[in-house]
Amino acid sequence: MSGLKITIDLKRGIDPDAFMNKLFKLTPLQDSFSCNFNILVKGRPMVLGVKSILNEWIDFRLGCVKRKISFNLDKKRKQLHLLKGLSKILLDIDKAIKIVRETESEAEVVPNLMIGFGIDETQAEYVAEIKLRHLNREYILKRIKDIEQLESDIADLEATLASNSRLKKIIVKELQAVADKYDTGRKSEVLYDYSEEAASVVEEIADYPVTLFLSEQGYLKKIRTANLRMSGEQKLKEGDSLLPEIECSNKDELLFFTNMCQVYKSKADDFTDTKASVLGEYVPSKLEMAEGEKVVYMAVVSEYKGYMIFVFENGKLAKVDISAYQTKTNRKKLINAYSSKSPLAQAIYITEDTELVLCSSSGRMLLVNTAAILPKTTKGTQGVAAMKLKKTHKLLSLHKYKEGEFEKAWRFRAKNLPAAGALPSEADVGEQITF
Repeated sequence: MSGLKITIDLKRGIDPDAFMNKLFKLTPLQDSFSCNFNILVKGRPMVLGVKSILNEWIDFRLGCVKRKISFNLDKKRKQLHLLKGLSKILLDIDKAIKIVRETESEAEVVPNLMIGFGIDETQAEYVAEIKLRHLNREYILKRIKDIEQLESDIADLEATLASNSRLKKIIVKELQAVADKYDTGRKSEVLYDYSEEAASVVEEIADYPVTLFLSEQGYLKKIRTANLRMSGEQKLKEGDSLLPEIECSNKDELLFFTNMCQVYKSKADDFTDTKASVLGEYVPSKLEMAEGEKVVYMAVVSEYKGYMIFVFENGKLAKVDISAYQTKTNRKKLINAYSSKSPLAQAIYITEDTELVLCSSSGRMLLVNTAAILPKTTKGTQGVAAMKLKKTHKLLSLHKYKEGEFEKAWRFRAKNLPAAGALPSEADVGEQITF
């Protein structure tokens, strides 16, 4: 609020709002932190939000105020009860003195007063304890005048107990008194005109076509599609090879599925534009993956429509709606991205139902139409049995079926799943080589 200030001079043409959003995003100019409000409510631990905590605190304070008022109310009722007994003595003070004087036993004074004036034991005890010097009309009249005030106070306290609004006004008054006594002034400024639009620190991402190259060892290169023609041969580490390239937009989201059944979310914009002569960025390091964790599949998502298809070595196929990986918050990592019951053979992202070719270690192939399989919203689903396998064999891979890939495609289709598939003929093998 006072003291050192920093002034930033912007070059001509720079949008101040966009620049501030970038500062919010890339620097600790504004920090946010999460809180785990694990509190005790009536002796039971509960995790609550700010609104619920305030409601519980108000209920607690209401209980405290009610107990305080009830205590004062009980005291005033007892005092009123005693004074009403004293008012009866006023009718005949001499009679009260005579009863006390003529009673032979001290223990019988109270019972005799009760009988003589029609009062209860508490009132009689109070009268008997009055000092002799106070047994005069003036003292008693002064005390009896308090009855009217007590009755008014009692009625007011009872009305307060019955009204939540009056009880809350007491809480507000007490809080104001604390604020007045201990207030040291604000240390920061409150922006009352702060809007959701102003709060947004999301920087506008440039939209232009790019081509992504992911290698088997986890290196990713993002090259502008317009510059791709001028690029030379793709540089790779020794022993590394490229997976099929993907054309997309710089605004698209990237889902990196790893060998530890996890998925890491990123945007294409998070990776710098590069060229063919560099190795690219090492994805496990950039996304801070665990030691030994590596990418097994990358899905490029422009909008969360379509399905993730997972095939496992035990012959099962899982169809998961891609919306299961969509998050409202900017989470970078999702656990249990797919089932861990059997090793993953391969994964593929499809925007609409299509035919897939499943390949086993026995050489058999099976054509499966994904429309025949119901999608799941549970990421960790084990899937359905798709391919029958012998004990010594396993499912190896899958790919999208290309029209004309098989000479007789009907041989590889099955009416019901699971199915064993068929062995390809020489003509089928020739088609696959061209694929």
